[in-house]
Amino acid sequence: MLRKTRITLAALFLVGITLLFTGIGHDWLGWMAKLQFLPSLLALNLAVVIGILLVTFLLGRIYCSVICPMGIYQDVVNWLRRRLGDLMQHLQTERIKRLKALKPDAKPAVRQYTKKFSYLKEHRWVRYGVLVLSILSIVLSGQMLIALIAPYSAYGRMVQSLVQAFAGSVSLALLVTGLLTLIIITCSAWLWGREYCNTICPVGTVLSLLSRISLIRPVIDSDKCTRCGKCARGCKSSCIDFKAGKIDYSRCVDCFDCLENCQEGALEYKFRGFACKSSACTKAEGSDGVDQGRRAFLITGAVLASGLAVKAQDHMHGGMADVVSKEDPERGERLVPFGAGSVKSFYDHCTACQLCVSACPNHVLKPSSDLEHFMQPYMSYADGYCRPECTACSQVCPAGAIKPVKAEQKQAIRIGVARVNLDLCLPAQGKDSCGNCSYHCPSGAIRMVRRPGSRNQIPTVSEDRCIGCGACENLCPSRPISAITVDGLSIHHNA
Repeated sequence: MLRKTRITLAALFLVGITLLFTGIGHDWLGWMAKLQFLPSLLALNLAVVIGILLVTFLLGRIYCSVICPMGIYQDVVNWLRRRLGDLMQHLQTERIKRLKALKPDAKPAVRQYTKKFSYLKEHRWVRYGVLVLSILSIVLSGQMLIALIAPYSAYGRMVQSLVQAFAGSVSLALLVTGLLTLIIITCSAWLWGREYCNTICPVGTVLSLLSRISLIRPVIDSDKCTRCGKCARGCKSSCIDFKAGKIDYSRCVDCFDCLENCQEGALEYKFRGFACKSSACTKAEGSDGVDQGRRAFLITGAVLASGLAVKAQDHMHGGMADVVSKEDPERGERLVPFGAGSVKSFYDHCTACQLCVSACPNHVLKPSSDLEHFMQPYMSYADGYCRPECTACSQVCPAGAIKPVKAEQKQAIRIGVARVNLDLCLPAQGKDSCGNCSYHCPSGAIRMVRRPGSRNQIPTVSEDRCIGCGACENLCPSRPISAITVDGLSIHHNA
């Protein structure tokens, strides 16, 4: 019953989050994104963070098997691997039966197709080394590492790379990164089960600090256990040492497969208390009955998490068909979305999950390919502009990189300021009367005025009224670079 309940909930989360990354269901499925651990931590959504930690302390790493889309995806790969192995095993058995009927003395080669796991020791230094590097990358604003290995963000890139590839609008950086992530995660799960979760994933490592001492967990009854090893062979976390009669709870993701596999009823998911008193646990602990490594890592984890929290504080087109594709101009400062507050705050909090990219109806947000902000979104007005009435990205961001804003609030925020390049401006060159930028400016910041000594009218920008939405840049007929472009403001202001 426990396993079936987990699978049902996990399926709902996997489908829901996948739909979110395809741009479907943001209004009624957005809460699923807000339950992801790392984005919630960066957004200082303490209710969710504390909730996940409490659930882990009480029940173990339920989060990793029910809520985390990357964990669920690996379970799907394992399920397919097991089913294919069982099918191949069955076909081999039938083939051998037919061969034996024809040639009783034949000795056909027998291969093992069904995937069998075995107990492996924890790769402790790799786990905690990656965790330390991940947290330092956030604290020092070097988001590239965490953007590549964070489970929720990595899953988002996998989905987005496929969706945009089918749509024919994917960037090369996203396509390569997404497909490589898909291949690596799939191969890892196919060959080694949940090795990624228990060696590389920083969220899994953080939760393992509490799952070691979870109150309710799978327990082996030594009186009923026959040491058959069936539980260990089916454990995709490779955390059951059936010979010693113990489970490494730091790596157990509470999939409950072992409970179903055990035919003797020797495995139960039950309250175990704060300390394990079995002889197996005693051997793993120090002479004073306390796991010294666990204590050290708990202290280290608390210190690093505190530092992270402190750091966190501190297609509707524009309306004109393109004849020649636009290119992004060189900007004095990057443009980041309305609600970000500042360029630094945006990139310090963003986990590059691509959810805002998938939610943007105007195709303004795109994944970056530069190493400093790899896969983190940037604003481009080549394909559309940021419509003043649209607040989609601010409503879906789970990490607090883009704070929620209402449409009326958005129109009072300045994220950038337009500047005119008269060398590219058609009216300034006497080639066209144009006036697109002035006509479409939603804030009335651009006016056409007569150029001194000429009959030509040129656009002028009132900087204190410009909000940086990019309508002027997107709708400018100059190609490939617009004659009027928007420079970002490092710190956003009220207009």
